[in-house]
Amino acid sequence: MKKQAMQIAAFTAVAAITFANINVDSHASTGKVSSVLPQAGISYALGNNQVSLSNLQQSLEEDSKNETTTSISGVSKSVVEEIASSDAVTDETPSASNITDSILKDIQSATGAVIDKETEQEKSENAAEEERFKTLVIAKVDNYVNVRDIPSEDGEIVGKLYDKSVGTFIEEENGWYKIKSGKVEGYVKGEFCVTGEEAVELAKKVGTRMATVTTTTLFVRSGPSTDDSVIGYVPIEDELTVTEELDGWVKVNIEEGDGYVSRDYVTLHTEFVEAESKAEEEARLAKEKAAREAANKAAEASLAKSKNGKENQEGGGDSGKTYKSPASYTTESSSIGAAVAQYAQQFVGNPYVYGGSSLTNGTDCSGFVMSVYANFGVSLPHSSGADRSQGAAVDGLANAQPGDIICYSGHVGIYIGGGQIVHASTAKTGIKISDASYRPVLAVRRIF
Repeated sequence: MKKQAMQIAAFTAVAAITFANINVDSHASTGKVSSVLPQAGISYALGNNQVSLSNLQQSLEEDSKNETTTSISGVSKSVVEEIASSDAVTDETPSASNITDSILKDIQSATGAVIDKETEQEKSENAAEEERFKTLVIAKVDNYVNVRDIPSEDGEIVGKLYDKSVGTFIEEENGWYKIKSGKVEGYVKGEFCVTGEEAVELAKKVGTRMATVTTTTLFVRSGPSTDDSVIGYVPIEDELTVTEELDGWVKVNIEEGDGYVSRDYVTLHTEFVEAESKAEEEARLAKEKAAREAANKAAEASLAKSKNGKENQEGGGDSGKTYKSPASYTTESSSIGAAVAQYAQQFVGNPYVYGGSSLTNGTDCSGFVMSVYANFGVSLPHSSGADRSQGAAVDGLANAQPGDIICYSGHVGIYIGGGQIVHASTAKTGIKISDASYRPVLAVRRIF
């Protein structure tokens, strides 16, 4: 009876306590029923951001003394008292948002409704972003389209706009779009690109909405509330794929599954690939070549020290298990990357520890990758987000080789071949082997 009374109180109070711009989608047989509350004739205008329950009660008492109706805006005294005794009220003058959250939870519990609390500011930001998308020029080609200095195929090539990469539209001339993309400004043939309304829809597909963590350790919760349980932790500067944006919360994807993080502790942005100039391409290739050469020299020096085949510095760990040295996995015919992959697999079954970096006693995902590579003389950051910029870019999982780093939203692993990775997964599963495509891949990076 108390639960039913609370549900009635919640629905009734909504009629009196108004709040801004709420859309309700109920998951009926088809999964969506729109505009449930507006059809009930409930107002959404919020006149004041503070609601004083004591004022409501005082008005009720005055009405009672005057022998008038004991209700205010259709809310009976018993309902107000019920709300007062419930968890919906934590202070004499709570903010309207706090009462709203409690009421919405009761509505969701009673109806199964999914409530979208998009604010006016968020609507304005979304509208502004959509307008910006209309100004984009997005390449739709198998590989790339050349950017030329004049609107003609006789023009000099000044850069490349790769498939699904974007530029900002400047003007159109004889079927050519003048664009600005990164450090490249020039003309691309219009038939290989889209812009305007078509670009809006494509931008939502090719752009990746990301949240960068700005606090030391960020809780990821099962729901958009501090009352919801913590399902995982994310360190500072890690980058998470955003799947939904709510009022004050962002739905993200981590190794433990989908969860929610507070918008107060992340910065949001949409990632697009931009054009690359000839000078930038040459500089990038030279830098990647130098980095690979340096990594190979460091690995060779490290492997030379362990050629005697002694036990790995990690030792036996708590399990008493012995581990082979990195050098024992190297052969004349195999690459160092393959040795990395084989060496990493011997730690399968060892524990996951958030913030850890011990291959035997406990490590998290980026600590695992960092520590494996450290045994080959290569220094990597203890951050899955930072790993996305290490080494050289590999064009997709299909081109991955053993030893490559596979980056996900808030997670990272080492490719071992055959479409699989070895990674420090979760506290529940520890270090294990998984299909590399078990989650969307954000980047593949090659160190050797």
